[in-house]
Amino acid sequence: MATDSRVSYGPAQGKLTSQVDQATLRTEHEVQLTGLTPDTTYYYAIGSTTATSAGGDAEHFFVTPPRPGVDKPVRVWVIGDSGTANRNAKAVRDGYLAAKGDTYTHVWLMLGDNAYRDGTDREYQNAVFEMYPSLLRQTVLWPTLGNHDGHSADSGTQSGPYYDIFTLPRRGEAGGVPSGTEAYYSFDYANVHFICLDSHDSDRSPGGSMLTWLQKDLAATTQKWIIAYWHHPPYSKGSHDSDRERGLMVMRKNVLPILESYGVDLVLSGHSHSYERSFQLHGHYGTSDTLTKGMLLDNGDGRGNGDKPYMKRSKGAVYVVAGSSGKTGGGSLDHPVMYISFSELGSLALHIVGDKLEASFIDNSGRIKDYFTILKTQ
Repeated sequence: MATDSRVSYGPAQGKLTSQVDQATLRTEHEVQLTGLTPDTTYYYAIGSTTATSAGGDAEHFFVTPPRPGVDKPVRVWVIGDSGTANRNAKAVRDGYLAAKGDTYTHVWLMLGDNAYRDGTDREYQNAVFEMYPSLLRQTVLWPTLGNHDGHSADSGTQSGPYYDIFTLPRRGEAGGVPSGTEAYYSFDYANVHFICLDSHDSDRSPGGSMLTWLQKDLAATTQKWIIAYWHHPPYSKGSHDSDRERGLMVMRKNVLPILESYGVDLVLSGHSHSYERSFQLHGHYGTSDTLTKGMLLDNGDGRGNGDKPYMKRSKGAVYVVAGSSGKTGGGSLDHPVMYISFSELGSLALHIVGDKLEASFIDNSGRIKDYFTILKTQ
């Protein structure tokens, strides 16, 4: 039933002293709050001007981002191909919740194929809203479009369930250069610049709108860390092969040179239903048989208690495929850029503090199955 909209909010539970109303009757509600203080906890309730639908309790709160450039801890949860709406997705969710404990999740990334099989409204209800209710109450979800989501969505017109459900920053509202579209965008959180690209339904050609915007956005950022993400992996030998599939090859050939020229630190993707984590790389834009020793800037394990962390100077990035948050798949899992590859359910957690980025793959029972560290050096 269509209603008007009201969001009440304030600094403490029971003190929701501010409110914003929207008079238009609608079934999908979008309310903008302004004048919020950075790095501040707000409690809230939502509903209409005549009734509260949810909130007003200890579970309904959010924390506003710090000012861009502020050096403080950032915790990120990354899930890929999570949209199965089944016990696999529940187990991955519960594994992460058990591992994180009471630690707050500041940023939540979803790497595409968020709702199988076709990204319909009902499938999003099952795979996202009913799957992650506690996280959705407290942490902003920053998604990218997958090929299955694209069955019912169109990036050119920004229409379909994906674009109806999510409100994404096309005007640079969260930092970065305005993209003019919700299909791809960027945002800042503390000292991290996040870039979301559309590897499925937007023009990926050199000189096209998305890659032209990407160059402008990278040139403008002064953040210490740059993390980029999209659906189709540039390197994979999982359930999809980056040597053979055009969508993967195009992202590797056209996007990676731009990102690496501006010092990207970490690239995340899904699509292959596996976990694959690279060495520290630079300059590998061809098929796997063209990899040379000079492209492996550090061929160690990247672990602080192993060989050593990956030391980031002016160049070098780590590439992670994290597409096993809802299902696992096959493949040879032997791409030569990868330090480790396996087909197990799980998700990726990042902890960024100052000059250090720590990443952990957490399986569906809450155990850490891989980890690595990147250290910034002068």
